[in-house]
Amino acid sequence: MKVLYYFTSGGRNPVRSFIEEQHKVLQAEIVDAISMLEDEKTLQMPLSRSLPDIHKGLHELRFKDRAGESRIVYYVKKKEAIYLVHAFKKKTRTMSKKDKALILKRLKEI
Repeated sequence: MKVLYYFTSGGRNPVRSFIEEQHKVLQAEIVDAISMLEDEKTLQMPLSRSLPDIHKGLHELRFKDRAGESRIVYYVKKKEAIYLVHAFKKKTRTMSKKDKALILKRLKEI
């Protein structure tokens, strides 16, 4: 299945920018996880978790390293593509309302 990146109306790619800001080891882990998505492998905990309480079809890739925890949120649009819509460093136990609102806004734009 195709994996597509979300682009802002100004042409910015926030998920790719986030990935490029990470150290090389974490970048490699992220690229591997995205490759598994492209190969339509079923990803489960601890690498991937469904987020049905936010939106149906929404999931997060979960990464942990010495700098902390990172998340890449993706949306599976059946028979079309997988969209990487948001990425962030996790700082609290739950996702912030700001992050949730941004994700929902981006889903509407897809």
